[in-house]
Amino acid sequence: MKTIGRGLVGIPLGLTLLWLLAEGSNLATVQGFFPWRNLLVQYSGLLGMGVMSVAMVLAIRPAWLEPRLHGLDKMYRLHKWLGISGLVLSVAHWLVSQGPKWLVQAGLLEKPARGPRPTPTVEIFRFFQEQRGLAEQVGEIAFYAAVALITIALIKRFPYRHFFTTHRWLAIVYLALVVHSVVLTSFPYWTQPLGIVMGILMLAGTLAALTSLFRRIGIKRKATGEIVAADYLAGVKVNAITLQLQDRWPGHEPGQFAFVTFDEREGAHPFTISSAWAGDGRLQFLIKALGDYTRTLAATLKPGDPVTVEGPYGRFQFEGPSRRQIWIGAGIGVSPFVARLKALAAQPDGRVVDFFHVTGEVDAEALQRLEADARAAGVRLHVLISPRDGRLTGERLRRLLPDWGQAEVWFCGPSAFGKAISQDLASHGLPGPWFHQELFEMR
Repeated sequence: MKTIGRGLVGIPLGLTLLWLLAEGSNLATVQGFFPWRNLLVQYSGLLGMGVMSVAMVLAIRPAWLEPRLHGLDKMYRLHKWLGISGLVLSVAHWLVSQGPKWLVQAGLLEKPARGPRPTPTVEIFRFFQEQRGLAEQVGEIAFYAAVALITIALIKRFPYRHFFTTHRWLAIVYLALVVHSVVLTSFPYWTQPLGIVMGILMLAGTLAALTSLFRRIGIKRKATGEIVAADYLAGVKVNAITLQLQDRWPGHEPGQFAFVTFDEREGAHPFTISSAWAGDGRLQFLIKALGDYTRTLAATLKPGDPVTVEGPYGRFQFEGPSRRQIWIGAGIGVSPFVARLKALAAQPDGRVVDFFHVTGEVDAEALQRLEADARAAGVRLHVLISPRDGRLTGERLRRLLPDWGQAEVWFCGPSAFGKAISQDLASHGLPGPWFHQELFEMR
C-alpha cells in the first residue's frame, strides 16, 4: 500500500516541482485574475496528462514494472487511483478553463483586451498556434468522453463484458487528449525539463494506448489450451475448472494468477491459479460464482472447449525471512493457498504454517480435499465456518497462536477483513512488511 501511496503523491509532486522550475520567477510577477487563470490551466492540464499517461502505461501490464510495484494487483490498484486522480484533475482543468468564460457571459467578470498572439519563430510551434481552436474542441469532446468512461469503469454493477469493451475506448480518448495537450501546452515548456518529461510520458502513454487498441497487451505471455474438466461445488458456489495448455507455459509460483479467456465476447478475466506447477501444462482455477457470467461457467464449459491464458502475474509468493507463517484465506481467497499446499506436498520448505480458512459456506467434498492437501503439506489447518464458529479477529488469532509475533502473515480475502486483521496485529507489534495482502480487485 505504501508503494501505491508513493506513486499517487510522487507523480503529481514531481510534475509540480518541474512546473515551478519552468515558471521560475514569473510567478512572483503575475498579477490579475486572468494571468493566474492561464497559469492554472497549464498546471492542471499538465498534472492531468501526467497521471493519465502513467495510468495508460500501467494498463498494458508491463512485466518489468511488476516486481518494482510488488505485484500486478498493486499495479492495477495504482492504475485505478491514477485514473480517478486524472478524472479529478481533468474536471479541475475544465472548470478553470471554462469558469471565467461563464462569469464573463454572466456579466460578473470583465474580459481584458488582448492583442494578437506573438508569432512563434519555430515552424512547428507556428503550426500548433494555428490549430489551437481545433485542439480546444478535440479536448472538450475527449474530456466528456473520459468522464463518462471512467465513471462507468468505477461502477462495479456495470457488467464486466461491457466494461472490458468500453475501457478500451479510453485509449482513443487518451490519444485525443495527447493531441490537445501537445498543441496547447505553453511553448516555452518544451525547452525545459518539464517539457522533456511530459514528452516522454505522453510518448509512453501513446505507445501503450496503441498496444491496447491493437489488442497486443500481454501477447508474449499468452498460451492456448483446452478445457479438461468443469465441475461445480454447489456448497460453496465455486467452479473448479481444469485445463490443459497446448502452448509453452513458463510455469508459475503458488499465489500467482492469470487472465483467462473462455469467451472472446466476454474478454479476459483474472483468476488465481489454484494448482501447483508440475511441468505438464495443466492448470486449475477455483472461480467463485459471483456474477451472471461466472455462475454459468460449469454449465456452459465442456471438455475440449478452447481457452487462452495470459500470465503468470502476481507477487503473492510466500517468500520471506521468517520460518513461521500464518495464512488466512477467506472465501474464494483460499485459492492461492490451495496451490501452495500442493507445492509444499511435493517439496517441503521447512516452515511452520498455520492456515485459517474462513468461510460462510461449506461443501463437504471441497473441505475434504482441503484437509487432505493440508495433511500432505504438513500444514495445520483451522477451518472457521462463520455462522457456526464466529468471526476471526486479530485478538482471536493472537489468542489461538501465542507465537504469532514471530510469524509472517499472508492474507487473501475481502479487503476490509484484511485491513482489520492487519491493523490489530500492527498495533500489537507486527512489522508492516510482515503482513502480505493480495489486493485482488481489477476494477
